[in-house]
Amino acid sequence: MQTWIEEELRTSDIGDERLDERYKVVLDRLSQKPSVSIPAACKGPSEVMAAYRFFDNERVDEDEILQPHRDATLNRIAEHNVVLLLQDTTELDITRPEQQMEGAGPLNDEFHVGFHDHATLAVTPDRIPLGVIDADIWARDWEEFRENQKNKRTKETKKKQKAIEEKESVRWLEGYRCGCEIASQVPDTTVVVISDSEGDIFECFAEAEEKTGEKKANWIVRAGQNRSLPSKDDQGRWNKLWDEAGKAEVLGTIEVDVSKNRPKSSDDRKRNQPRDARRATLTVQATRVTLKGPSRPGGKLEDLAVNVVLVRETNPPKGQKPIEWLLLTNLPINTWKKVCLVIDYYCCRWQIEIYFRVLKSGCRVEELQLETAERFKPCLALYMIVAWRVMYVLMLGRECPEMSCDSVFSEDEWKSVYAVVCQRPTPKVAPTLEEMTYLIASLGGHLGRAHDGPPGPKAMWIGMQRMTDLALAWRTFGPAKTPARTKKKCV
Repeated sequence: MQTWIEEELRTSDIGDERLDERYKVVLDRLSQKPSVSIPAACKGPSEVMAAYRFFDNERVDEDEILQPHRDATLNRIAEHNVVLLLQDTTELDITRPEQQMEGAGPLNDEFHVGFHDHATLAVTPDRIPLGVIDADIWARDWEEFRENQKNKRTKETKKKQKAIEEKESVRWLEGYRCGCEIASQVPDTTVVVISDSEGDIFECFAEAEEKTGEKKANWIVRAGQNRSLPSKDDQGRWNKLWDEAGKAEVLGTIEVDVSKNRPKSSDDRKRNQPRDARRATLTVQATRVTLKGPSRPGGKLEDLAVNVVLVRETNPPKGQKPIEWLLLTNLPINTWKKVCLVIDYYCCRWQIEIYFRVLKSGCRVEELQLETAERFKPCLALYMIVAWRVMYVLMLGRECPEMSCDSVFSEDEWKSVYAVVCQRPTPKVAPTLEEMTYLIASLGGHLGRAHDGPPGPKAMWIGMQRMTDLALAWRTFGPAKTPARTKKKCV
């Protein structure tokens, strides 16, 4: 069993020691070969049956699976001065041509079914993922969905009449509350909850203001609505957020690396426009504004003052939509350095998009052949730990290149990979983590040319899968076994 699993699941307590031990074995098998099916990852029919029985056990659910990982993540968070909690929702399309999974719900139409996963990923400002601290996996109700489809005209009206607790968007509020809980458990760490435009919910801002006398999480939200301000213009119309932010003085310019984006799912296409990777030059403006409190079923919410950072790309490439972010935050913006820090923190949000890519493309969770939601959800939670591990190794190699690789990999793993890739005897001292990352990525197809850049997640998850087989061969047939096989009996 891999050494990291024992430490990661140290606090596992499902209620039966046999289940706790089975949990370790299943995680070990699936993390070694994340891209293959459960039967292919397990060793023999008995392990396959044991894995399926594990996910089918009524004591095993997604919360029990993630709890020890949360505990380990909290310990890692406590080791850092600043930690960013990235929250986002992804849709998992498990549409089957044959019988659909019991408990799955509609996605954007009745022909595509699956689940939604609202996850919160903890990362450092250096983008090293520390773990998943929260995950809400749910399916939409079929009857409610069909009713909304029949009455699309009144859907938005009914939505406005609902309290936040009755909407799907309440998960963003719960994500911030989870961040406050984490902040109270690690008082020496500054916790910042970061959300994309879907998290632009007034109740989230109000929640932060209402918390007094206790440690609360900071927050950054990319604005998705051009909210009204309490004041009116000369024509009696409410002043708007974007216009007010645009009046602020341009403080300077910054350059950011914009990742390539090719939305695949219907959910991604709805939120994001296709774009090419580039280095963009953005102007920066910052100010403080008061937002007009919106009306809710329980009454009008109080007006609220927030800090605003507006970044704009003035000269985008031909055919590309310019980058424009309006960031709302409670973090200070009184100096250029602090404004840039808000932008740097928000740029880390892309890590959760990479995480979802590893989960869906690397671990192939949408291809799981499980019959019910009760089995799918704990299995998905387990693969969420696997996806974190792949990202952790990848980013640790980038940000801590001089670290010895034996702090992450076993001797069998790094020696077998080194011998196969380098085609020379293994060194007495373990290579650096950066060198080991490139060696593993080469097994996954990374060519390592000057213009290729650092290894990506796909090369890593394929390379780590091949590393597992090489380590097994090394333990069985490697140099340490040779003397035992060739030793002759003395007479």
